[in-house]
Amino acid sequence: MGQAEKTEEMRRSIRIERHLDAPPEGVFEVISDHARYDRFDGVTRSEIVKEGAPAPNGLGAVRLIASGPLRFTEEITAYEPPRRMDYLIIDFKPGPFRHSGGSIVLAPEGDGTHVLWTSAFEVPIPVVGAAIDAVMERKLVQGFNHILDRSVELSRSGAQ
Repeated sequence: MGQAEKTEEMRRSIRIERHLDAPPEGVFEVISDHARYDRFDGVTRSEIVKEGAPAPNGLGAVRLIASGPLRFTEEITAYEPPRRMDYLIIDFKPGPFRHSGGSIVLAPEGDGTHVLWTSAFEVPIPVVGAAIDAVMERKLVQGFNHILDRSVELSRSGAQ
């Protein structure tokens, strides 16, 4: 069972479901290239902290993604090219953040790809946590959609 399938309740649950005009193989190659997330707008740094298996971007890989003052350290908890990648935020700076997992599932759909990206989280701060959750949710949805749009561009251009 992937981390995104846990039943732990989080205050925010993001679900993005879209059709992309690119094949799953190209989209997967772009979104699973952890060291190159800095090619997405808003990402200022990305690197593989620990390589996974059977490939460096695979199961057990740990990646660091920075966006402005935010730093996400994520572990890849499922890696099934070209159809699924799950991750868990294991460290977040600055401040407290709980994540029960994220999942990106890709399936062929006509000449393109059906994508379902889910993530559940909360900022466990009394009183203001829910308000911060709402801001984070808007920013994450915007960021996830940008990554998906850019993955189509990059997979088409061969810049994978």
